[in-house]
Order: sequence, then structure tokens, then C-alpha cells
Amino acid sequence: MSETAARTLARMFERMSEVIEAEKDHLSELDGAIGDGDHGITMSIGFKAVTTALAGMNLETASPSDVMSTAASGFLDAVGASTGPLYATGFRRAAQALAGRDTLDLPACRDMLTAISEGIRDRGKAQRGDKTMLDVWLPAAEAATVAVANNLSRPAFWKAVETAAENGAAATATMIATKGRAARLRERSLGHADPGAVSAAALIKAIASLQP
Repeated sequence: MSETAARTLARMFERMSEVIEAEKDHLSELDGAIGDGDHGITMSIGFKAVTTALAGMNLETASPSDVMSTAASGFLDAVGASTGPLYATGFRRAAQALAGRDTLDLPACRDMLTAISEGIRDRGKAQRGDKTMLDVWLPAAEAATVAVANNLSRPAFWKAVETAAENGAAATATMIATKGRAARLRERSLGHADPGAVSAAALIKAIASLQP
């Protein structure tokens, strides 16, 4: 018997938490160069809270939308800093995008990625090129849209999304920060990858790694 879509999403969040935990020190080191130095810790706290919240759900009867809503609340309750509202808004938008759906086909995955990226964009009032996590989430969502339009296979879909995310994170090292604490450094932020973008790319890679 195949697992429910809700259980698949719960496993996705578990994998995201594991990846963040493994990268926690590296992310905080990156953040130390242009920010407060706590990005890895913040992300670790947030995703641990999400997995704890999801562990209390009945994943056999829950919908994908329920899982995303619970993830949003769990993250926001644990992380009050700017990252908390950003990801919480993204996950809430994803819950809306997945409402009434019980499978995670590629159009659903596309809509999930698009909703997360648009939620983060709208809450953070940022765009591509501002040297933020949006330099990863927006290109990844665009790649997903193109992949579905071109009828790519599931492996090719996720490869395109992951590649867009990796390229987006790398590109932030060539940008001048205009948002957040890094914006105070202006030109001195050049040469440093944005920690939020790097963590976003790690999250997308984690999602892609679970796809059959």
C-alpha cells in the first residue's frame, strides 16, 4: 500500500530538518560573515518544531493542506525572528495551493513551490537580485513551471528545480545585499553567499531527494 500524500509531505519535512541539522554550523558560519551568525541555529529550531508538530498528526487521515498548515504554525511558534514569518507565510500559501488535493503529482509540486516562493516574496517585500532566499525559491518555482509545461518526467522535473536552486544560491555571492542585516554592509557583502539562499537550496535538494 502506497503512503498517503500527507505522510510523504511529513517525510519531506523530516528530511529537510535532517539536512538543516547537518548544515547548521556551516549556515551560521556563512551568516557570521554578513549577519548575526545564527541562521543555522534558527533554521534548526524551526524545522525541529515542524517535525514535532507533524508527529502529533494522524497522517493517514490528514490532507496535504493540513500538513502544510501545521508546518506553518509549528515554524512560526518556534521562530519569532524574520525567518519565522517568511517560511510560515510560504507554508500557509502552500496549504492553500494544495487544498482539496490528495496527491502530489507534478502540477501539485509546482503549485507548492510557487506558493512557498510567492508567500516569502510577499511577506518579505523582496525580489530576485536582493541577495536573499528568494534568489533560490523564485528560480526553483520558475523551473518547476517550465518543467510541467514541457511535460518533463518526475526525475527531470526535480533535477531542473534542484539545478535552478543551486545556481541561485551560488549567484548570491556576486550580489550586493539590499535586505536584512547584510544590507548594512552594502559592497562588503560581495563575495559572500547569502545564508538564507544556501539553506533554501539545501531544503530544495532535500525535497528532491525524496522523489521517486
